[in-house]
Amino acid sequence: MLQASAAFLSPARPRAVARWLILVAALIVVMVVVGGITRLTNSGLSITQWKPVTGIVPPLNDAQWQAEFANYKRIPEYRQINAGMTLAGFKAIFFWEYLHRALGRVIGLAFALPLVWFAIRRRIPAGYGWRLTALLALGGLQGAIGWWMVASGLAVRTDVSHVRLAVHLLTALTILAGIVWTALDLLALHRDRSAAPARLRAPALAALALLFVQLLYGAFTAGLDAGYAFASWPLMGDALFPAGVPMADPAWRNAIDNPLVVQFIHRWFAFAAAAGLTWLAVRAWQGAPRTALIVVALVVVQMLLGIATLLSGVQIDLAVAHQGNAALLLIATVCAAHALGSNRAR
Repeated sequence: MLQASAAFLSPARPRAVARWLILVAALIVVMVVVGGITRLTNSGLSITQWKPVTGIVPPLNDAQWQAEFANYKRIPEYRQINAGMTLAGFKAIFFWEYLHRALGRVIGLAFALPLVWFAIRRRIPAGYGWRLTALLALGGLQGAIGWWMVASGLAVRTDVSHVRLAVHLLTALTILAGIVWTALDLLALHRDRSAAPARLRAPALAALALLFVQLLYGAFTAGLDAGYAFASWPLMGDALFPAGVPMADPAWRNAIDNPLVVQFIHRWFAFAAAAGLTWLAVRAWQGAPRTALIVVALVVVQMLLGIATLLSGVQIDLAVAHQGNAALLLIATVCAAHALGSNRAR
């Protein structure tokens, strides 16, 4: 009785904190979509400097635009691929990279400022402050990772490192998963002040691991432009795997650096990931049938979008939908994993 009264009198407001986190998660999904457009339009190297504070102000006059364009003309991508690009063409690619970076700043402020306010007002429930601080720190690291990725394409290469691109994307998705999981814990705490945080059980961990690998190969596929290699499915041309493909030495490098091998793995590992996610949905059905159905539905949509993206020759709208749906699938998977690991499920 005393415990219930203390919980009622506490200034902590788990539902308000959870709603704020859900809003931030929605912004991250938008960020993932804009990041996909930035990659697909080859816009990511249009801004060649990292100015975390002053970079929020775009060029405002012709002299500033000419200065930005001059910076771009110094890098290999312009000299080897876009030589002769007009200022209007540069502005088009600059827009997406600028929007991507601006969204990053907005998300940072949308997380940091309310976090400080909730902390000062003592609205954060006991035991959650460290988790939210860790997510904030990971978000700051993500900004540095983004520049580390861009820097890989400014000196020698004509694009960014696909490995660094994968680190950048997977860090964003890890932050997204952590935010969603924390929001679900807080909503459970709002419904029952004695509720403990959910545990990550083995079936959920296995499903998330399979999804992680598939997302990793999706990032490799995007970074290597591997999706353009064969616009056919289920065969790659006339064979399951094309003959005469040049292979790297040592052999393990092909699974990371060879576009044809990467596309092949991404195509077929999808079925392993789909099986794991379906099994998670089955296990979560009793406690969260709606979430389980959403997971299965998004798996089907994701596979269809992947096939359609290949067959279209990586049409931008389909490829962006494929990446955006991947973020939604991750959210649904986290929700199913949370339901499986909640007190109610146990």
